[in-house]
Amino acid sequence: MAKIAFLLLCHKDPDAVIRQAEMLTGAGDFVAIHWDGRAAAAGYDRIRAGLSGNGNVIFTRRRIKCGWGEYSLVQATLEVARVAVDGFPKASHFYLLSGDCMPIKPAEHAHAFLDAGERDYIESFDYFTSGWIKTGMVEERLIYRHFVNERRHKWLFYAMIEAQRRLGLKRALPRGLDMRIGSQWWCLRRQTLEAVLAFIARRRDVARFFRRSWIPDESFFQTLVWHLVPRDQIVARPLTFLVFSDYGMPASFHDDHYDFLLAQDHLFARKISPGAAQLRDRLATLFLSSDTTVSVTGEGRAVHGFLTRQGRSGQRFGPRFWEAAAQIGAGRDLLIVLSRDHGLGRRLVRQVGQVAGIPAYGYLFRDIGVDLPDLGGIETSLVKRHRHRASVLRMIFEHHGSDRLAICMDPDDFTMIRDLVREKSTVRLLSLDLPATPEALRALAIARGLATDQTPGARLAPVLAALKNDLLREAERYRAIDNGCFFCISPQAPEADIAQTLAEFLSVPQDRVQDIVRSRTLFAD
Repeated sequence: MAKIAFLLLCHKDPDAVIRQAEMLTGAGDFVAIHWDGRAAAAGYDRIRAGLSGNGNVIFTRRRIKCGWGEYSLVQATLEVARVAVDGFPKASHFYLLSGDCMPIKPAEHAHAFLDAGERDYIESFDYFTSGWIKTGMVEERLIYRHFVNERRHKWLFYAMIEAQRRLGLKRALPRGLDMRIGSQWWCLRRQTLEAVLAFIARRRDVARFFRRSWIPDESFFQTLVWHLVPRDQIVARPLTFLVFSDYGMPASFHDDHYDFLLAQDHLFARKISPGAAQLRDRLATLFLSSDTTVSVTGEGRAVHGFLTRQGRSGQRFGPRFWEAAAQIGAGRDLLIVLSRDHGLGRRLVRQVGQVAGIPAYGYLFRDIGVDLPDLGGIETSLVKRHRHRASVLRMIFEHHGSDRLAICMDPDDFTMIRDLVREKSTVRLLSLDLPATPEALRALAIARGLATDQTPGARLAPVLAALKNDLLREAERYRAIDNGCFFCISPQAPEADIAQTLAEFLSVPQDRVQDIVRSRTLFAD
């Protein structure tokens, strides 16, 4: 039966590395660990102490300081490969993993799979014609010399490429090698890995070439295996399931991906999210189980690509999550008191809240002083409240654990109110139809900056006439968006009519609103 030596490249979360190594050796296999030289020495000491009693675990003699895209990743892989080949003479296969990888099949299935044929599993496609690289540089990775890391010294990295291009410093490819490319993650037989190590000992020019190439971990082993192994013994796919975005970023898998991962035609998956503790536990249990029943559909990359496209148009499983959060929510009642007289509006909404037994707030979209609960910072400015109005209201509902909420709004906020009425929740509007007296119109003109206390009456008259017409048009606009829940009361109306309107607005018996109607302070202004 196949015996696997897992080559583990890791740089973080030493406790997770310990659990991973114990799981892998728990099935009778071996683990060789390279702990990044840039990572904390304390983490390395923690791993060595935690695995000191495990005879199936060994460590590299050197810790290479690794950088993304650098030859140092190839060096680290060679380092861990050498100690594994020497230290585990019974290992028949060598499987490269990272600390973010987890098995998605039982160990017995993995052993049986490798026993089924004499093959190496490594992606190996033509470097220049396959189109494997989706974005960014292609031939520039190889033909120019790279001395700095693009991620740490971006300007200098590209300046050096441009300088070499202008000076004609294009370099030749290694003699006798057709460049290949593919995934960094592979599983090779012992004889193949030994052949690779022997080849680079003979051809030091190959190591020198790749030392100054960019992202060589995707071309070094892929090229050498292609030249050292009969083609019919190479399966040009990794046994580790991974998905990249169009921008070259690997997708992460979470707790709800368990069934999805098990259905893929692979032995391991990368990257498992650090926060997916439940998924890691379930996959570890699966790996050490004796159940070898496997149901494979293998549609993972197609599904990911399809859902990615749907997500870009906001249709992945429905609205984007921020759109869903930007809705008040079905089954909730939002009671809006409309009044230009803010003192009157605040008094009424306060009494409405007391009568109906529901949370009530004043002009939260106009008055920064309204005392709102902590909503994660979204409540700290009027601009944020206005921009994220539905989210603000949703969070207030959730804060109080209530399905009903009363607030005040100014009739001038027509666009905002119209948007709220279109929500899936029930929105009720109660308009305080104050008489358009000259005094009220003059106060409105002053509030809108159209007049001052010293504006002569003759000059003010056309302004007041225009304001009166504007109020009439506004009333018509609100009636036009009437969703069956539009109510209006006037101070001049009989108390019985006011009581009936308030009771309907609040959906409470009429006797419960009598105190509001009879209050001498409600319409005191």
